[in-house]
Amino acid sequence: MSFQAYLTNIEAKTGKGPADFRDWAAARDWLADGRLRPEVKAGTVTDALKAEFALGHGHAMAIYALLKGMKQEGDA
Repeated sequence: MSFQAYLTNIEAKTGKGPADFRDWAAARDWLADGRLRPEVKAGTVTDALKAEFALGHGHAMAIYALLKGMKQEGDA
């Protein structure tokens, strides 16, 4: 599955797109210069995504990768 397919499936499930998840992370003061702060660990983000949006681990990791700047919308 491509990264973009993960994002598409997440939006279909939650009604939220990448910008919404960036806003969600910013509201928790997890971002600096548009990316996750180094001290914000993957487990913190994925646990919150699983609890708040009922995402599975793979989909939560996709949002983590997006917020970390490792992946971008449209990536294969």
